[in-house]
Amino acid sequence: MSLLVLGLLITLLLVIRVPIAFAFIGPSMLYLLTNDLSVGLALRLVAQSTASFPLLAVPLFILLGTLANHAGIADRLFDFALALLGRVRGSLGYVSVGVSVGFSWMSGSAVADAAALGKVQIPAMLRAGYSRKFALGVTGAASLIAPVMPPSIPAVVYAGLAAVSTGALFAASVVPALLMAVGLCVVVFLWVRRDPNIERTQFSGARVWETGKRVIAPLGAPVIILGGILGGVFTPTEAAAVGVAYMAALGFAYRTLTVRDLPKVLTEAVLTSGAIMLIVASANLLGYIFAREGVAKDLSAWVLDLTSSPTVFLLLVLLLSLILGTALDAIAVLTLAVPILLPIAAVYEVDPIALGVLMILSQMIGLLTPPVGTVIFVLQAIAKARMSEVFWGALPFMVPLLLLCVAIIFWPDAILYLPQRLGL
Repeated sequence: MSLLVLGLLITLLLVIRVPIAFAFIGPSMLYLLTNDLSVGLALRLVAQSTASFPLLAVPLFILLGTLANHAGIADRLFDFALALLGRVRGSLGYVSVGVSVGFSWMSGSAVADAAALGKVQIPAMLRAGYSRKFALGVTGAASLIAPVMPPSIPAVVYAGLAAVSTGALFAASVVPALLMAVGLCVVVFLWVRRDPNIERTQFSGARVWETGKRVIAPLGAPVIILGGILGGVFTPTEAAAVGVAYMAALGFAYRTLTVRDLPKVLTEAVLTSGAIMLIVASANLLGYIFAREGVAKDLSAWVLDLTSSPTVFLLLVLLLSLILGTALDAIAVLTLAVPILLPIAAVYEVDPIALGVLMILSQMIGLLTPPVGTVIFVLQAIAKARMSEVFWGALPFMVPLLLLCVAIIFWPDAILYLPQRLGL
């Protein structure tokens, strides 16, 4: 069985909508068996790849986001942002972006963000006269901030694969995440100025005060988590565990979370974590085959013959990442591509932190592109919308995200400044 046949089998399975993990595992096992390769050794290597301390933070951050969702934190952030910006034209668009920034400090997942905030924001925007495409587009695009802003689940996975500091990657992701928010707000401004039918609310200082008091405690979570990691007090795994305890305490204190809710919360977190780890394991199995067959060496030779410019290399990485992101889950792409691209990046003297930020950001765009855009499916279910509605609504918001990817390629020092300043 050749690598070409392996690739065709995987492609066929993905086209007929077989889950990514199984689309990787089946053909990979068949390849091992038909080429007399050691199945036992491959499976041991795969098991070892998922049994790493950095990856232990992934299920904990997922549990943190699940607890924040069930504890009603998204509703509190939404009420405060609306009270603060309600009289601004197009306020709900800016609120959507702002709340996503706040919630991203606790969720680390675009799917969790879209699920938690979409249920609140989309109906509110439709009642206020916003178009359906706008409501779906801004909610979906804003949710992409969560996997970029720390604590980012893809960043934890990348740090484990690339053997780089998770804290440094978190610090380098802060500026791009904030620039994402600025870019999305620019699109909101340009969109809403054409729509005279959007409703606005009256500003009330008393309402700002009342809703502001309700978000003080929840905003303590990112202070504890990010402050602990960047300050060297906690490892990311320890910070995630402390964040889980803090968020659970808040949920019980607010009485939005009860002991009866815990089985549901834990089940949801376990299912999500299991799905991610299964993708990591299956992608590692495929990666083992690629490594054994010298794919990384061949690709490296081809790229080095093609160009001597690190900028051109990063543009090729961006293009490859965007293409793969339309068909594969971000975790799968990172697990497959990082071991191959990292040695090539070292030849070009590309900083692995800058490469990680670029890959994570470009992969997030794939969450809003058919046919495998996970956020599209979430918003479809929430709003009973068609896939085309979500995609065309989100398309204008993808422009600043793509421009940001290009900016990272040409000015990587801008995102490396903060981790260098913090000594990470």
